[in-house]
Amino acid sequence: METTIQVSKELLTKLKLMKMYRNESYEDIIWDLIEDRLELSDEAKKNVAKSEKEIREGKVVSLEDIKKKIGV
Repeated sequence: METTIQVSKELLTKLKLMKMYRNESYEDIIWDLIEDRLELSDEAKKNVAKSEKEIREGKVVSLEDIKKKIGV
């Protein structure tokens, strides 16, 4: 079943800019965004878990130490 959604002019402009080819539908763009978000969510969860483990293990460098190392 198809339906119509209402979007602001600003969002419509952004969707138009996201088109990779002229005939690409807005539905295709929205599906791509949803897929990217789902994939990123799984990837982000893995990265967070990895980062938490590294923090617990003390594998961290402070921002101050990095600044000293690069001379900022």
